[in-house]
Amino acid sequence: MLQLLHVLDDWTEGLESGGQIDVIYTDYEKAFDKVPHRRLLYKIFSFGLQIVNWIRSFLHNRFYKVKINSSLSIRIPC
Repeated sequence: MLQLLHVLDDWTEGLESGGQIDVIYTDYEKAFDKVPHRRLLYKIFSFGLQIVNWIRSFLHNRFYKVKINSSLSIRIPC
């Protein structure tokens, strides 16, 4: 939350001084469905990135369902 306030402050300051703000939003939700989670966590760990625990907790206990027209499948663990 604090980082968001800092970014908004920077953007406001930039706009007030006549600048331009360009922003790109990225949605990583589907990206995690495309790779084996254990391999992903191993790669992140091997690179020494400090976000391994955060990503592990994000991926823990995830399920998915498939909906075709009005039919919904059972929940399946990822």
